[in-house]
Amino acid sequence: MEEARSVLERFERIESMRRANAGPVELLAELRNLLREAEAWARVEGGDAGDAAVGQLRDALAHDMIGA
Repeated sequence: MEEARSVLERFERIESMRRANAGPVELLAELRNLLREAEAWARVEGGDAGDAAVGQLRDALAHDMIGA
């Protein structure tokens, strides 16, 4: 449950930063932290849906579209 709470708090922080027009470097750092927290959550909770979501986030960040 702690892992899920961390993921939700990270989502809220990212959304707040986005609304405040945070720069791409800062947002990318938060997304990378989100990935680590989501991986921890998926390990604890298990399940195909969680694993798939983490995999998709990992793939998106691997492309480093922002160029940071």
